[in-house]
Amino acid sequence: MTARQIDFQDVREARRWRAINDAVMGGVSRGGLHAENGIGVFDGETSLENNGGFASVRRDPEAMDLGQASGVVLRVRGDGRAYQLRLYTNQLPQGAAYRASFRPEGDEWQGVELPWHAFEGMFRGRRLPEVPALDPSRITQVGLMIVDRQAGPFRLEVAWLAAL
Repeated sequence: MTARQIDFQDVREARRWRAINDAVMGGVSRGGLHAENGIGVFDGETSLENNGGFASVRRDPEAMDLGQASGVVLRVRGDGRAYQLRLYTNQLPQGAAYRASFRPEGDEWQGVELPWHAFEGMFRGRRLPEVPALDPSRITQVGLMIVDRQAGPFRLEVAWLAAL
């Protein structure tokens, strides 16, 4: 979030995202993020084979100025499947993230508001007990994930993410 917004109208933005799929654990799901006409497209196919079932992308780390925001808002168009926005800080162990889930209705652009209190600490699919509340001034990385225990193709279009 260069300062307070990530906008896929910037032709360089999609190159700042990296895929991290369940192949890291032996799964065969695939996914990634690319740009189409100024829109970020997170798409691929999830597979439950080999105990897999997730696909994700993370943006390159960058200092973000979100301490005065009350949350984040995304402009998205989905496919009816559930997604997660993941936020990374130095408050949690390496690999853990704060996550909030959202399920955009199919084929309709909509704003999704996620206040800070909607985020919970997670590590490898498990909720972390007794973690500090998310401190938005310490967010250094954002990511998107699909892990809804369904096999099949997915597509989430993202116009932008911004401070709320």
